[in-house]
Amino acid sequence: MRGAGGLNVLKNLKINNMLELLQKYPKAAEVVKAYYLELMLETLNDSSLPENFKEHVREKGIDDDKIAKMLNGSPRSMFDVFDHNSIYINVTFDHEDRLFRYSVEGEVDSKNYVFRKAAEEAAVAEAFKLLNEKLCQIQS
Repeated sequence: MRGAGGLNVLKNLKINNMLELLQKYPKAAEVVKAYYLELMLETLNDSSLPENFKEHVREKGIDDDKIAKMLNGSPRSMFDVFDHNSIYINVTFDHEDRLFRYSVEGEVDSKNYVFRKAAEEAAVAEAFKLLNEKLCQIQS
């Protein structure tokens, strides 16, 4: 039981970190929310569902908590969003030292990660920052 409780604390901490990303980088968060909303609407692409229901779902959107949980569950799912916005993430594995590293836009992180998911989470955080900066520059 004690171990499971510790895992829940860690999971909640990671979800909070993802929530912080969404709040810290609002322009990037808009893009991410739109991406996930469209994915969700694609799954609702059923002719038996009325169009006004789909429009209601679009208007309501997806809240930050749900997005944070999705990001925490699979940070790799964000790679398509960043690719679409010309921000490229690469996660590599060094067979010699058995560690993962990542690069975003060719800039290699100097840290080593034992687990791929940890490298992906760090890469997504960096890509969020870059996407937000890019979107702010476009609007200027």
